[in-house]
Amino acid sequence: MFGISWAEFFVIFLVAVIVIPARNWPDVARALARTVKTVRAFIWKITDASEQITRQIELERPIDELIKKTTDDVLDQISVPVKKNTTKAKGRVGGRKK
Repeated sequence: MFGISWAEFFVIFLVAVIVIPARNWPDVARALARTVKTVRAFIWKITDASEQITRQIELERPIDELIKKTTDDVLDQISVPVKKNTTKAKGRVGGRKK
């Protein structure tokens, strides 16, 4: 938990009990409870936001694939090489003889 072992946590707890007078323990407990509640709410908000982002990405993936496929199909049809007329019309302008 928080990168510390239970033994270290226990030592911190003992020091806190020794340093904090007994008459302040209820106030400290309330402050810790509020802190834990705030941290939990913050973690839930982050979790919800990440799940919404994940869902949105999963919804957009098929659309992106459809757009890419459609674009590729259109570009393939447009980019078909056009056969050029290899015969030259000598002496003709606009389809008429000079």
